[in-house]
Amino acid sequence: MNLILLGAPGAGKGTQSKLLQEKWNIPQISTGDMLRAAKQAKTPLGLQAETFMNAGKLVPDEVVIGLIRERLAAPDTARGFILDGFPRTVAQAEALGGLLKDLNRRLDAVVNLEVPEAELVERLTGRRTCSSCGTGFHLVFSPPRQAGVCDRCGGSLIQREDDQEATIRRRLKVYLEQTAPLVAYYERAGLLRGASGIGSTEEVFARLSSIVGGLSIAGATG
Repeated sequence: MNLILLGAPGAGKGTQSKLLQEKWNIPQISTGDMLRAAKQAKTPLGLQAETFMNAGKLVPDEVVIGLIRERLAAPDTARGFILDGFPRTVAQAEALGGLLKDLNRRLDAVVNLEVPEAELVERLTGRRTCSSCGTGFHLVFSPPRQAGVCDRCGGSLIQREDDQEATIRRRLKVYLEQTAPLVAYYERAGLLRGASGIGSTEEVFARLSSIVGGLSIAGATG
């Protein structure tokens, strides 16, 4: 089962991809985690990536694709994988398609986790972080017992710059500009599946499980 999980910042794809990983026993491959691991392991591609990251620049597509090639060669991907956070552009999708063709593998589906922009803004602007211990809270979904105070250490809670509304709206604008063509690309390929990201974690996971379960049945009978 080879999947891509798409979703805007705040859509919940990180949480959902981890739940899918546990249920189907296939690894979640997050590009952020992969870059950090390669950097820590000091692999040749990891060292290349580190050069760009240390300079505050985006890691080039060819380096990321090289890292994904290395990751897909690992034994734990034999039963499948869930790509989380990649691709983000049509160019990256085309490069990924070429890589999978070289590896004699194919995508089973691209699942787009759909959440309205107003909901995404509410989710992201509600985040608060302890300035002392780094514990995360949310004003709506997991509020502290005392407003502005960390339950764990008593430190003051702050709103990171990344979680301020103006910053979030800019991030969402960039994401939508990049991703709208990507959604259309996979729709034309017949791979796109949409799933509402509204509701509890369990409700959203049930929708995704239904999609993935249907793919498993189709693969078994096809």
